[in-house]
Amino acid sequence: MRLRVNQIVVKLEYTPDDVLHAIARKLGALEQNLSEIEVLRRSLDARHKDRLPHYVLSAEVTYSGDTPPTLAPGQVGIAPPPESVPKPRSAKPRAVRPFVVGAGPAGLMAALTLAEAGQRPVLIERGAEIETRKLQVETFWRQGLLNPESNVLYGEGGAGLFSDGKLTARTKNRPAVRRFFEVLVEHGAPSDILIDAEPHIGSDVLSQIMPALRDRITELGGEVRFHARLEDVLIEDGALRGVKISGEDVRTDRCFLATGHSARDVYRMLAERNIAMAVKPFAVGVRMELPQARIDRSQYGRWASHPSLGSASFRLSRKGGGHVRSCYSFCMCPGGLVMACASSEGMLTTNGMSYSGRSKPLGNAAIVVPVGPDDFPEVAGNPALAGIAYQERLERAAFIAGGSDFTLPAQRLTDFLDAAHATPPPAERSCSRVVAADLNALLPDVVAQTLRSALPKMLRELSNAKLEEILLYGLETRSSSPVRILRDPETLESASVRGLSPIGEGSGHAGGIVSSAIDGMVAATHAIAPASQAMRHA
Repeated sequence: MRLRVNQIVVKLEYTPDDVLHAIARKLGALEQNLSEIEVLRRSLDARHKDRLPHYVLSAEVTYSGDTPPTLAPGQVGIAPPPESVPKPRSAKPRAVRPFVVGAGPAGLMAALTLAEAGQRPVLIERGAEIETRKLQVETFWRQGLLNPESNVLYGEGGAGLFSDGKLTARTKNRPAVRRFFEVLVEHGAPSDILIDAEPHIGSDVLSQIMPALRDRITELGGEVRFHARLEDVLIEDGALRGVKISGEDVRTDRCFLATGHSARDVYRMLAERNIAMAVKPFAVGVRMELPQARIDRSQYGRWASHPSLGSASFRLSRKGGGHVRSCYSFCMCPGGLVMACASSEGMLTTNGMSYSGRSKPLGNAAIVVPVGPDDFPEVAGNPALAGIAYQERLERAAFIAGGSDFTLPAQRLTDFLDAAHATPPPAERSCSRVVAADLNALLPDVVAQTLRSALPKMLRELSNAKLEEILLYGLETRSSSPVRILRDPETLESASVRGLSPIGEGSGHAGGIVSSAIDGMVAATHAIAPASQAMRHA
């Protein structure tokens, strides 16, 4: 009998024997009657600050005793049949090779799925391969020298390469999530991501995984081209007939558009081609940084220095009301770094990242406020581009406030709350290239007002945080895509053009590493197999 057992409590440094003992106690069974234990999920319980945090597991186990165990709903039950995502059947290669544009999570997983089915995809990326891209990004951070085609936002691995590598997923398509995580593990990710409730990888490990994925795609007959930029889509009678790549017209009847939410030139090109798009809400705000030790103490209490706990994270939110809007933390990077980002001259945004060890002395998170079409000024031409114009206006102001050399504007939280003159930023900070600036003047009035009202109340949830130790960096503008490319919900093709499949974060239908990767997998599967055989879209 195969059982699913939940709420298994074990200590931080548990062993397989500890898991066996805990399951036996929960079932009231003899240990010799239990075998083939598989831990499915692991979450950290640190709610009680007066006692050491512990893990809570879910596991499956084979029970061979003579007396059936007591089945308790939510605690012990018969294990359900295993779920898996069937790989698309190998199909006869298309007359022309499919193209995948963009080597972020969506593009890589779409290309891998196509390659596994024998479709010989061509994956193109405007930026450089990781080895070169990392050097370009380091030069940008040190000297403010931008390569507009290969930078923090463009290049192999996508914008998510320089992030915390958080693998959060709200989708109910658990088999697809499992499949993606297994691919990551096969290519170098730690196996813990298969069971952790809040898995993460880190930018350093992501940098090793992406080239391995690239190699796998080429081994399966695919092709990967760097410094190859999509310039146009060639359309005849409502169907894709080709793409223009770096000045060359290439024939194809299938293109997966995984260009990310920062490829503004692609959105503008699609608008010129009358591809159906709509303006999409997103969020803007600041990047907040504070000592990681304060976060740890707030979350773990007196156990904060325990070597098995690592750096703590947080989620903060505040409901809106009256003259202020809702406000929430986003992309929290424990033990991480704040960094400047840019994809074009004269514009600047910010982001956060962590390495796998999350061992830096400061933690950071975006604190953002929703904005939508009512906030965006009218633009000439396609109204779907109004959110982009709004972003660009904020990013130009941030660039100028930083000294017009990609230095980040920053302000102490206490100065920001008092709407006071910006005093010099503290020496203890993760980003060296900063300049004191008035962030209230850079943010839209409603956003600044909301942040001033919400931040002190939100930070009460971090009981050990001290306002005078917190630094704000500006501005956080690219929380998600400002555009949604309309598509058929069944085929995931563009609502305007057959054969063109917008996928990932840039499509406006996904956000983050996991949902983008799954979007790419699902869209590729739909293109290979009939809809009845394709994995369900999340």
